[in-house]
Parts: sequence; C-alpha cells; structure tokens
Amino acid sequence: QVQLVESGGGLVQAGGSLRLSCASSGRIFGDYVMAWFRQAPGKERDFVSGIRWYGGNIAYADSVKGRFTISRDNAENTVYLQMNSLSPEDTAIYYCACRRSWDLQATPSGYDYWGQGTQVTVSS
Repeated sequence: QVQLVESGGGLVQAGGSLRLSCASSGRIFGDYVMAWFRQAPGKERDFVSGIRWYGGNIAYADSVKGRFTISRDNAENTVYLQMNSLSPEDTAIYYCACRRSWDLQATPSGYDYWGQGTQVTVSS
C-alpha cells in the first residue's frame, strides 16, 4: 500500500519559485511511475510531470517545460517538483500520484494512488 503526502505549497509572487515534495509511506518499486498533476478551480486535473522510479524516464507538460523540474530520492521514497518562473496561470492544487506500472501516462485515471494535494497560489 502506498500513501502519498505532499508538502511545499504556498503563496508566491509571479516569477518566484516553490519546491513541492511528495513522500511515500510505502516502498516505490522500480516499475512504478510517480507524477504530479494540478487542478485549477473549475478545470480538469492536468498532467504536469512524471518520472519512472528506476530508469528515470521523465515527461513534462508543454506548459511547464523549461520551468519545472521533477526529481526523486530513491532512498527516501520521495519525489520533488521544483517550480521556477511561476506565473498566475500556475495557480492550482497540485497532486502527487503513483502508477503501478512502468509506462508513464498523462491520464489521471491511469494512477492508483493519490495524495491529498497542496495549494499553490501565484500572485501577479
């Protein structure tokens, strides 16, 4: 069983940075995928970035490429999302998710475990 807990959200001015963390209480196996999604008010939950636990294959949404960086700490079972050059359009609840399969997908329904979410608010 995997339980995910996000942290690191908050209020930041446009152009600022935040680092989100997602800690798993259960072991993340090599063929799992960890991902970040976000959901703004009134909008669907969108893929932000994902990483295969072993092998390190990484994907980003076009809207965050060059600004966000996903990384992992295998020993700590923790995945991070470094967010730079934030804009008001990045305001959303950010969710960590785990997929018990090797293929990195961008569809929320493909993920088996979810964290409770952390709010990111970017002021203009």
